[in-house]
Amino acid sequence: MVLMKEFRIVMPMSLEEYQVAQMYMVRKMQQQNTTSTEGVEILENKSFEDDVIGKGHYSSKIYRLQSKAPTWLTTFAPADALIMQEEAWNAYPRCKTVIKCPYFTKFQLTIETVHRADNGQSDNVHGLSKGQLATRDVEIVDIASSARDYWSYVVSSSNTDLSKFTSAKTGRGPLLEGWQGERALFLESHRNCFAWIDEWFGLTVEQIRELEQQSDSLKEELGRPTLVKSVEDFDQRLLPESEDIYSGQRAQLST
Repeated sequence: MVLMKEFRIVMPMSLEEYQVAQMYMVRKMQQQNTTSTEGVEILENKSFEDDVIGKGHYSSKIYRLQSKAPTWLTTFAPADALIMQEEAWNAYPRCKTVIKCPYFTKFQLTIETVHRADNGQSDNVHGLSKGQLATRDVEIVDIASSARDYWSYVVSSSNTDLSKFTSAKTGRGPLLEGWQGERALFLESHRNCFAWIDEWFGLTVEQIRELEQQSDSLKEELGRPTLVKSVEDFDQRLLPESEDIYSGQRAQLST
């Protein structure tokens, strides 16, 4: 059985800014959820070129988050059933992610993402056929929503109230009712993109890549890397011995 759902997420930043924000958010959330016994293990990180989505960055990861699994699942599933494998092709503004669980061999979650500089009203950014459009379920995700669910716990919610938050660096916010002009796995990550804007604003894609490389090295040495709090902190770490977008995500679940 194949289920198709499209999440439309409007962000209070430009298309170029979101590329940095997304990379910073992924890296920081991985650090927050990684310890010496579980978390995110990066198997491969390299450049790629594809005829369909173009040039970009490929990564292969394993997620071990057993401590955050629902209690009902841990009562009958072995430890290896709670391990997820992820492959991601990031050719921004197009991305593709495939998540599998080795224990449940028929499970596969495919996420295809298109980022556009609009307010989320584009009707068919993924170029779906008439048949696919007829079965597609569209959900608008508001990052300013205060609602929380199980996924908020799994991906570590920032607990930042965006209806009261104002960025010190950009002056953006707060996100009051109607600012964009239900719920999903993608909500917390996009909420964090804006909540952490003062940490990543001013960084470049190249600087984020450098941080990722440093994190990989630190993880090997210490088991868990430290977080970079600002652009100034980033610059210090590079010294010897010591800167409105629409995200259209289509999730296709196969079971």
